Amino acid sequence: MSRTDKYRGIFPAFYACYEEDGAVSGRRAEQFTRYLMKKGVQGLYVGGSSGECIYQSVEERKLLLESVMKAAEGKLVVIAHVACNNTKDSVELAAHAQSLGVDAIAAIPPIYFHLPEYAIAEYWNAISAGAPDTDFIIYNIPQLAGVSLTVPLLQKMQENPRVIGVKNSSMPVQDIQIFQAAGREDWVVFNGPDEQFISGRAIGAAAGIGGTYAAMPELYLAMDRAFREGRMEDAKRLQYQANNVIAALCSCRANMYAVIKEVLRMDGMDIGGVRAPLTNVTEEDLPKIRACREMIRTAVAEL
Repeated sequence: MSRTDKYRGIFPAFYACYEEDGAVSGRRAEQFTRYLMKKGVQGLYVGGSSGECIYQSVEERKLLLESVMKAAEGKLVVIAHVACNNTKDSVELAAHAQSLGVDAIAAIPPIYFHLPEYAIAEYWNAISAGAPDTDFIIYNIPQLAGVSLTVPLLQKMQENPRVIGVKNSSMPVQDIQIFQAAGREDWVVFNGPDEQFISGRAIGAAAGIGGTYAAMPELYLAMDRAFREGRMEDAKRLQYQANNVIAALCSCRANMYAVIKEVLRMDGMDIGGVRAPLTNVTEEDLPKIRACREMIRTAVAEL
């Protein structure tokens, strides 16, 4: 069995869970984990962009991951994003993640200051050293981090035996091909942009990590299954349906994750809102959100 075989399938990017007063909610994180497990996803990506990591303290991020791991009971592959905008806190989160038994840790490069590639490599390697028995995944999201992963940097990072792949959220699908070709024999690239899941899989991604997966896991599970079975027309149809939902989710005044959380709340899964400065749902958003929910329900009913 390959070291990376477990990193296959659909990995929803886990949403931050809050109480009504805005405090991070371990209780709701446990409930949400069990909800996604029942949907049949292969794993979870915890503490990333969808998890509002840059708006949370180190202790809040620890609490969310602890709650996910408690509820998952070893039945899901868990990847913990541990990057902070300083090395010390990132290393602390990496060590904490390993102590909980996560399958892998991941990290974006530091944001704001534009660092040379050797400094980014030092940052990532320091984080990895904080979890020396845990796989490490590079997170490439240049449109938000302001730094693009290059092949020379990727090759430098492969000197670290714990580095096993890339979560690629850049928009050019060809980047997946480039990062797959530049990897070792036992290597995995995750498709990041939800709107191109099938395109990413077709060009070499082994799996997907996505911010809208948890809003409609049934669609992405069916999409992945259709791709694996060679039913490309079905896969394309499902991708188009998901893309239409994503466009609708982004059409509201509120932040997309606030909209998704409201859709989930309407279906009985209340995990709170989003943390400022992200914008929460307003009354004027509700008709559009109800329409989003109906789009998802109709698409799932047709599976």
